Amino acid sequence: MAAVQGGMGDADIKTDIKTEPSADGFGNNNANDGRVLSASPGSSSSTGSNKQTAAVTPEDQQTLLAVLQFLKKNKLSESVEILRREAGLPENSLDPKANESAGAGSGGAAGIVDLEGGDASSLLSRVTGSSSAGAQAPTKVVAEDQPDVSVVLSAYSQQGDPTLYEVYYRDLKKFIETVLDCHRAELSQVFYPLFVHMYLELVYNNHESEAKAFFEKFSGDQECYYEEDLRILSGLTKKEHMRGNETLLDFRTSKFVLRISRDSYQLLKRHLQERQNNQIWNIIQEHLYIDIFDGMPRSKSQIDAMSGSLAGEAKREANKTKVYYGLLKEPEIELPLDDEDEEAENEEGKPKKKKPKKDSMGSKSKKQDPNAPSQNRIPLPELKDSDKLDKIMYMKEATKRIRLGPDNLPSVCFYTFLNAYQGLTAVDFTDDSSLIAGGFADSTVRVWSVTPKKLRKVKSAADLNLIDKESDDVLERIMDEKTASESKIMYGHSGPVYGISFSPDRNYLLSSSEDGTVRLWSLLTFTCLVAYKGHNYPVWDTQFSPYGYYFVSGGHDRVARLWATDHYQPLRIFSGHLADITCTRFHPNSNYVATGSSDRTIRLWDVLSGNCVRIFTGHKGPIHSLAFSPNGKFLASGATDGRVLLWDIGHGLMVGELKGHTDTIYSLRFSRDGEILASGSMDNTVRLWDAMKAFDDLETDDFTAATGHIHLQDNSQELLLGTYTTKSTPVIHLHFTRRNLLLAAGAFNP
Repeated sequence: MAAVQGGMGDADIKTDIKTEPSADGFGNNNANDGRVLSASPGSSSSTGSNKQTAAVTPEDQQTLLAVLQFLKKNKLSESVEILRREAGLPENSLDPKANESAGAGSGGAAGIVDLEGGDASSLLSRVTGSSSAGAQAPTKVVAEDQPDVSVVLSAYSQQGDPTLYEVYYRDLKKFIETVLDCHRAELSQVFYPLFVHMYLELVYNNHESEAKAFFEKFSGDQECYYEEDLRILSGLTKKEHMRGNETLLDFRTSKFVLRISRDSYQLLKRHLQERQNNQIWNIIQEHLYIDIFDGMPRSKSQIDAMSGSLAGEAKREANKTKVYYGLLKEPEIELPLDDEDEEAENEEGKPKKKKPKKDSMGSKSKKQDPNAPSQNRIPLPELKDSDKLDKIMYMKEATKRIRLGPDNLPSVCFYTFLNAYQGLTAVDFTDDSSLIAGGFADSTVRVWSVTPKKLRKVKSAADLNLIDKESDDVLERIMDEKTASESKIMYGHSGPVYGISFSPDRNYLLSSSEDGTVRLWSLLTFTCLVAYKGHNYPVWDTQFSPYGYYFVSGGHDRVARLWATDHYQPLRIFSGHLADITCTRFHPNSNYVATGSSDRTIRLWDVLSGNCVRIFTGHKGPIHSLAFSPNGKFLASGATDGRVLLWDIGHGLMVGELKGHTDTIYSLRFSRDGEILASGSMDNTVRLWDAMKAFDDLETDDFTAATGHIHLQDNSQELLLGTYTTKSTPVIHLHFTRRNLLLAAGAFNP
């Protein structure tokens, strides 16, 4: 369901009603429940029958108008006239202006839903049920459903007795504390969203002292992982503060998702019905999305594992889309290339046999993975001759690759940036580990050669005309020896550089900056070729596709963009996160992009359709690092909470939690064969984890995927293979060479 900003949009209600009409699928969409509970105006527990009858007339009239509008829309004018005359409605009753003024009195103008006295939710449910094509009143809501601050906040104008908020909340708290243990953990999930919305209602309606007392009394009861959100919330003490507050608008416009078993939900519903607790029921209907499943209630540890994001858990439907996580078939490279083999840097001087090449690439080069997308699902660049040569070099390196495991850990080579004065903000290595690049707070991008081969620019156009283009060593001749140096500095950005990425062919470098641009640099001329402008705010990360040509960027505007190097405008815009996108990563098959955000969620996007196909929740802080396993089946994520979480992409499940770091994890990388996962953190350590053991012990089935009954083993110590500590250097990047040597980088922090 889309974020609802100006009250309840009819599209939302329609979806909910059709999804599970009689099974109480969600707490906010059962018309009968709404009718039972909202029969009592305000907080009064007993209501006279006269009042109830009086409330029916405007509602019935509104329903009638909706039906008439539907008939009129379908050009059934005779039926419209007959029904209008029978109902005794005036001739101008279908006039939009008259309708608007009539609707404002009863819950018709749902931009401001007054649920205190009238049964507006059940009215809207009936209207959408009877006129599915849409009547004018609900349609008006959709038109107003723009991120207009006043409209967004107006939902809090439902006025209840401020002194009773505390009573209602305490009453619910007391009830939940007395239910059976198996239900208590699940029902306790409602505390936080109810607390926030009740507090905001009090503030919006200018009950400042009651709001302050409410906050002080109950904020301490909330889960520790909401501490930062509550700190921001505590600063909102006046109605004026609410305007323009991003966190508040996020919370208000996205329904908080709770996953609760049917038995627990029935308990909650019965309690609220018996107590006639309208204030809380209205909030549940308006602001919460209760995702009900059949089966045993989840335990506290299972709920805690998935909780912590800005908008609750992911809806189950969000993770049901088929994801083609398999790898693409490797291009078949013809191998009568013995000459190049001998010329290439081959110490032994022997031409390689074909067999090891096949082994090094694995069986995937011969047969298509059933879980892989089709080769032409998205257009990928064709291999150039230089790419083919690079593939052959890669295969030769792979034959010398060290097989890693618990008994055979990699050596670690650490590149320490000295005198950076905390100015190093991003690092990347080329795939062949020959170059290292750094982005700096002084807005420069610097590139170093980490081999004896120095960096050289291409000769000027005049000099290039003098070169014999048919000679065998033309690629060497075009380089200007006078420009050779160990490092190059590139100027162009006007703010700190936060993201950096080499192209797979090592000809280009991407950088993203606080200035809102992503720049493409040539590593042949060391100049800027293009500045991609699309983001309006700082761009925190960018990354090239494993096949080159495409790249992704994400930033403070909460949107990720997919680009192609030869297009000025983005090809796709991935919108859905509720806070900054802090890290981006391409899937190994290039058909998907993963984004991590400050809203504490990870989303997986389909490059072809632009749709979000996975939402992962569980981190308790902003996410700063992502890494896909080489086989494409798993994703690892690291955040400010110091935890590494492991995800099964196919099933859409969290499958592991690695605890040990004591600070933000800024880098994650799998070894080339996927045996080991390395994590680098601000706590000045690199840790190695047994990825094979973590994934081999998995037992995922459809029930687990459907209910979220995940059983995370507390086996971090068993999976931790080694910890490497630096003197005083936070680890901000990790890279495995083609032979499985681990390279790490960071700036010394004196």
